[in-house]
Amino acid sequence: MADPVIHPSAVIDPAATIGEGCEIGPFCVVGPDVTLGRSVVLRSHVVVTGKTSIGDETMVFPFASIGEVPQDLKFRGESTRLEIGARNRIREYVTMNPGTEGGGGVTRIGDDGLFMAGSHVAHDCQIGNHVILVNNASVAGHCVLEDDVIVGGLSGVHQFVRIGRGAMIGAVTMVTADVIPFGLVQGPRGHLDGLNLVGLKRRGASREEIFALRDMLGKLGQGSFRDTARQMTSDQTGPMVREVLDFILGPSDRSFLAPHS
Repeated sequence: MADPVIHPSAVIDPAATIGEGCEIGPFCVVGPDVTLGRSVVLRSHVVVTGKTSIGDETMVFPFASIGEVPQDLKFRGESTRLEIGARNRIREYVTMNPGTEGGGGVTRIGDDGLFMAGSHVAHDCQIGNHVILVNNASVAGHCVLEDDVIVGGLSGVHQFVRIGRGAMIGAVTMVTADVIPFGLVQGPRGHLDGLNLVGLKRRGASREEIFALRDMLGKLGQGSFRDTARQMTSDQTGPMVREVLDFILGPSDRSFLAPHS
């Protein structure tokens, strides 16, 4: 593996850990507690600071700010971390913050994500694999986005919200409550608008699985999500329906986005 290639104008603290094959472009700044994995690319004008680790083959584009202190008035400089997985694409002007003491101390980003220009991941978030944040999407503190979630452009996710695997949030949507796996949410104040059928078909869900999810969604819409989910747990259900029911009955104090009545 080749030695790192570092532009003469870049400012790299001697204590930083730079992996083999990294490329660090003009006017980048890398702090002392930063660890860059193998073949990480910082294109130009990128700031990586704090206790931040970036996984192998991740590419960060100009003017991104990674690992700066959280936008939380309760933060008092405590030692917290930002952990970014492998093969992510972090586009221009993206901001990602480390955790806070009150939120567990670590923000985690999974593998193979795409974070488009101007998107934001706040403190203490837990972001899964293959997640896409479209331009200027913002995820507030303490949120959980499971694998394969897509958040549309100019959308916002309220703090402490959970978004289940494979869900899609439409553009210009404000998400104020939990979103079930495979759900489709859209609207200025988001409501559950059915299933993310495009995402389900892309990941190979069968017609039977989709019909079972639709049937479950119809039953959930007839009453309290949690009460209905508890009643349905004794039914013979497939793995996708079971995943949604487990998500609904999981640890959360928030309500759920429901279909329009």
